[in-house]
Amino acid sequence: MNIRECENFQIALLPSMYGVEFIVALAGNLFALWLLVTRERRNWHTGVVLSCNLAISDLLYVLTLPLLIVYYAKQKDWSFGNVACKTERFLFTCNLYASIFFVMAISVNRCVALAWPLFTRSYVEPAHAKAVSVIIWIIVGVISCPVLNFAEVCTGTYSTSSTDSGNGTKNNRTMCVSICHLHANEIPNFTYNMFLAIFGCLVPFLVTFTSYCVVIWVVWKNVSITPLEKRKVALLVISVVVLYAVSFVPYHIFHIYNLYLRIYHKKTVCWVYDMYQVSKGLATLNMCIHPILYMAVFDSIRVACCGKSLRDNRGVARE
Repeated sequence: MNIRECENFQIALLPSMYGVEFIVALAGNLFALWLLVTRERRNWHTGVVLSCNLAISDLLYVLTLPLLIVYYAKQKDWSFGNVACKTERFLFTCNLYASIFFVMAISVNRCVALAWPLFTRSYVEPAHAKAVSVIIWIIVGVISCPVLNFAEVCTGTYSTSSTDSGNGTKNNRTMCVSICHLHANEIPNFTYNMFLAIFGCLVPFLVTFTSYCVVIWVVWKNVSITPLEKRKVALLVISVVVLYAVSFVPYHIFHIYNLYLRIYHKKTVCWVYDMYQVSKGLATLNMCIHPILYMAVFDSIRVACCGKSLRDNRGVARE
C-alpha cells in the first residue's frame, strides 16, 4: 500500500494534538522554570540544576510546534524552507534524547541521595550536576547531528485523495521529512535510528530502571523515611514509568518497525504507520509530563500547584 493512502489519520490527528501539547508544555515548563529559579535559588542543589536543563530543553523544542501545526493543517505542505525543516527535526531529536538522559540523571541523583545520604551531603555538589549537564548536552548534540544530514524538504506530486483505481486530484507538495526516499538510500538512516533506539533509549532505560529498583528497596527497608518523602518517591517513579510507557518506548518501537517494513519489505502497513503517527504525538507529550516530575522532586513546585502546607514538608530530607 502506498504511504499516501495512510495519511488521512495523521493529518487529522497531529494538528490538534500538537496544539494542545504546545499550550500545556509552554505554560507548564515556563511556570516550572520560573519556580525553580525564584523559589529554589537559595537551595541550588543538583536536582535543581538537572531539572532546569530539562525545562530549557522542552522550551527550545516547544517553540517549533507551531511550524508543525501549520504544516499538518496544510495537508503536509512545508512552506518554511529547508533550514527550518532541518532545525525542527534536529531540535525534536535533541529534545527527545535530552529528556531521556536528564530523566536518567535525575533518577540516578535521587537514587544516590536516598541510598547514600552521607556521601551525597559530603561530596555531591551542584558543580557536579553542572558538569553532568554539559556532558549530556554534548552527547545529545553529537548523536543528533546526523539528522541535519538526513532531514530535508522533499518535493513531489502526490494524490490529495487516493482511491484504489489511483484516481484523485494531483497536487505538488513540499514535505519536511526525516529522509527523502525519492533520492536517498534509507539503509544508513535505518542503522542510525537503530543506534538511537539502543544507545539513546534502551541503555538509559536500563540505568533508570536499576536506579528505581534501588530507590524502592531503600524506601521499603528504611522506616525512618517520612510518609511525605515516600509519596514524593512514588510520584517520581510513577511519572518516569508513564514517560517510558507512553512517550519514549512506543515511539522507538513503531518508528523502527515502520522503517523496517518500508525499506526491507517495500511496503507501508497503514496500522503501523498510524501507530507511528500516534507515537510521534506521544513522544512530544513528554514535555507535558515533566512538570509532574518536578512536583515529585521539589517542595516549592508541589506547594505552588497543590497548595500543600509548608508544615507538611518539615523534616523532609533534601536531595
